[in-house]
Amino acid sequence: MNQDVEQMIVDDLLESIMQDKFRPNERLPSENELANDYKVPRIKVRNALLKLEEMGYIYSQQGKGRFLKGSQQQIELHLTGSKSFTEKMLSAGYPLETKNVSCEKVAYHPRIYSALQVTEGEEVFKISRLRFIEGKPVALHSSYVAKSTFPNIEEDGVQLRSMFAYYRQKGYTEFTSTDSHLSISFPTSEERSMLECTALVPLLIVESNCIASPQNKVLEYTKIIYRSDSFQYAITSK
Repeated sequence: MNQDVEQMIVDDLLESIMQDKFRPNERLPSENELANDYKVPRIKVRNALLKLEEMGYIYSQQGKGRFLKGSQQQIELHLTGSKSFTEKMLSAGYPLETKNVSCEKVAYHPRIYSALQVTEGEEVFKISRLRFIEGKPVALHSSYVAKSTFPNIEEDGVQLRSMFAYYRQKGYTEFTSTDSHLSISFPTSEERSMLECTALVPLLIVESNCIASPQNKVLEYTKIIYRSDSFQYAITSK
């Protein structure tokens, strides 16, 4: 029952926020006020407010209370198509920065190996890049690449920030993909640290592959983790 009361407070405040009953940076009712309204102990109200903070809707100021966060501009992102994330962001005028965070050999995974059309005995490397817009980490891109396709990927991968640019250097100039798979998850401790988000900010996970056309050759299996609070998503073939 206590959990139900806390969730009721969260739901009621969320509804008020969605109905614009609070202005950005406006102070919310105090713990005492809400405890009196709901006739519950203050700890129940505090837990509900802490959950809203974790979800990214409100913030607190010591000795002053809790306030509604200002609205955050969200970036429109087309999830499918022939352009890389870098190209999409730069063409839209966003100051994108990319940091290569790892290049490592991965253990056999049936889905990844099947997508790459390689056998269990072949080597596959994961190249991960963290994407920043205006200094804020917004996405983590991991590209799984077979060494049989790119023999120098182990050495080259530690410096790569744009996989499409790398593929063009190797003679592949046109790209497409098969169907993308979308899922929602909450961040692990490592993902929270890298993306600088709280535990209750959902992540959108997009998994697909990159195919060179007209060669019809699979170049990579891709897993992209987006902060859901940073983007508005459009699914299109453009």
